[in-house]
Amino acid sequence: QVHLEQSGGGSVRPGDSLTLSCSTSVRTLTNWDVAWFRQTPEKAREFVGAIRYTGDGVEQDSVKGRFLVTRDRGRSVVFLEMNSLQPEDTAVYYCAARWGSMSDLSDGYRYWGQGTQVNVSS
Repeated sequence: QVHLEQSGGGSVRPGDSLTLSCSTSVRTLTNWDVAWFRQTPEKAREFVGAIRYTGDGVEQDSVKGRFLVTRDRGRSVVFLEMNSLQPEDTAVYYCAARWGSMSDLSDGYRYWGQGTQVNVSS
């Protein structure tokens, strides 16, 4: 069983930055893929980005250049760095983990964090 604990959400203004953290209970992130998703009441869950067990990261097109997924291997923590936030980024953000794989990073996750709310408004 893998436990994911999220932190770092909150309310910000357009153009601000925010970093979400996902603390995992895994021994080493070099065996695990970790992803970020977001969801609003109006939309289905959306893949935001992920970092593969190899350390390679990917962000979906709508956030590319503004969001970045990084990790601290030593502390088994994955981050979602969000810059130039816009109101449409308002959502509940979830991190998720799966055993490392070379398959599509946007699905197949077994373990999920509790979710953290991000509100972007002026």
